[in-house]
Amino acid sequence: MAQKFAPRTLGVVGAAVCALALSACQDQASSGGGARDYISAVGSSTVYPFATAVGEKFAEATGNKTPKIDSTGTGGGFERFCSGVGGDTPDIANASRRMKKAEFDTCVANGVKDIVEVQIGIDGIALGEATRGPGFQLTEEDVYKALAANPYGQPNTAKTWKDVNPALPAVAISVFGPPSTSGTYDAFKELILAKGCDANPQMKALKDSDKDKHEATCTTLRGSPYYVEQGENDNLIISKLDKNPTSLGIFGFSYLDANMGKIKGVPVQGVAPSYAAIADGSYPGSRPLYIYIKKAHVGVVPGLAEYVAEFLKGAGEGGYLNAKGLIVSPAAVAATAKANGTGMTALNGAELK
Repeated sequence: MAQKFAPRTLGVVGAAVCALALSACQDQASSGGGARDYISAVGSSTVYPFATAVGEKFAEATGNKTPKIDSTGTGGGFERFCSGVGGDTPDIANASRRMKKAEFDTCVANGVKDIVEVQIGIDGIALGEATRGPGFQLTEEDVYKALAANPYGQPNTAKTWKDVNPALPAVAISVFGPPSTSGTYDAFKELILAKGCDANPQMKALKDSDKDKHEATCTTLRGSPYYVEQGENDNLIISKLDKNPTSLGIFGFSYLDANMGKIKGVPVQGVAPSYAAIADGSYPGSRPLYIYIKKAHVGVVPGLAEYVAEFLKGAGEGGYLNAKGLIVSPAAVAATAKANGTGMTALNGAELK
């Protein structure tokens, strides 16, 4: 059984025990035991291309092994990250939404008590179509009426986009998107679907009178063939659009930005997904991206602090991640992220929802 890293404790005796345990883990790292000599990260498929680019730069600069990064989806990443402390658990969770209070509490219950939150930048939930697609122009309400299982509390009978809005093309509603374990899925429901639902005054009032009913009515998606989950692989969605030119896809902006030869962005509320529109907040699907670091692993897993520093460097103004579609955070947010990542400041779970 792999030896666990000791949880962080208070007091002289606790610190001494922790130091001895960490030392033992470091010895195991060199002998192929339970601890690792490489960084392990899990989570968001949206953050994945940024994390891998940082991993390559980090390995080149430090001579450490290239980090092992798994695209599990944000929810799946938090589940693994919060399973405990030790060499058989990840060091980092990549996330395309903020950690939930329930996830933080699970972490703490499993001994993951010092978690460092670093916002690495901003992304957009892009709707896209093939370059030879119909040229959709959608509102949040159009998207809601097309994809909600029970729009405004009634079964969804719309089969074509024209059924949703007479001004839209008479083509079948077909949207390829992320699974429920994805932060992109959660953010899409919150930033696009729920807003489309709340365009209806009765639904907006329902939010105050019956929050659970509002959430079920406004954010429950209908299934295939209207909304088809494609797993934690945004590149697969890009490929599906190329073969299905009247379909739409939902993915992180960086994937749209990297595949402009194959796909084009779909304007929502009259605003097309672009670097500038996401940066200034005018695009409806703008959202922050994060990495979460297990502080107990810093100083145990070789290069973990240096990897975080490299991420901050790449995500900064003029950094190499900008060219890959990562939008720089506002100055104040970026300063907080740098302070957290440099000082390894633990997150206060009380501020989470």
